[in-house]
Amino acid sequence: MRARSIAWLMLALLPGVAAGELRLLTEQAPPTSFLRDGEPDGYAVEVVRELVRRTDSEADVELVPWTRGYYLARHEPNVALFMVVRTPEREPMFRWVGPILRGTTRFYSLKDSGLRVDSLDAAARAGTLALPKQWYTYETLERLGFTNLHGVPSPKHMVDMLKHGRVKLIATEDLTLREELALGGLRVDDVQGHFAFMQSDYYIAFSPLTPPEQVDAWQRQLEAMRADGSLQRLRQRWLPQAERR
Repeated sequence: MRARSIAWLMLALLPGVAAGELRLLTEQAPPTSFLRDGEPDGYAVEVVRELVRRTDSEADVELVPWTRGYYLARHEPNVALFMVVRTPEREPMFRWVGPILRGTTRFYSLKDSGLRVDSLDAAARAGTLALPKQWYTYETLERLGFTNLHGVPSPKHMVDMLKHGRVKLIATEDLTLREELALGGLRVDDVQGHFAFMQSDYYIAFSPLTPPEQVDAWQRQLEAMRADGSLQRLRQRWLPQAERR
């Protein structure tokens, strides 16, 4: 305990590391987080900014690539990454606040493909399935033994490959489907939804070096937002299609 206290004191004295000041990191993933006129916006951004206000925190929201945000949230003090799926593997890596949202993931094909995918086995036999390799969905299907996965660097690559017939399937969430399809010039009416195989709860993942009392205060204020209806109102405004939680 004494060594940890000394470490915190040293961090507080380092230039550029203000005790209690938070870096709140998220990725480009509309409509939950994106840049509008150069400023972060979206459902998750609004939730986090309201929590900043309610906890009287000093904080800035930044959009960064996912891999960079994930690294910083694991290794730097007073950093939080949102939105992050909470899994058993990730549990000890962060301090958690949430959930702030639930998403449902299913397989999608082009509507005129004639595919019928009503199970995981059918998806594994349906042909090449494109997914961003950094997504938790990719990790999950790989762990389930899927051998038809094709890892891509971004959702745009995934949709482009589907549009041009280079893959048979993609997999994504109801929360971001419309915006992801638009990146590749497709609409929701152009695709057929299939088997829903996963529901994911999304959290704000704080660095393990963040003081636990600060994280506890955020969790209390999130529960207050849930109780007073403000969380639901934000969800209805940004994500009317999302499952209520």
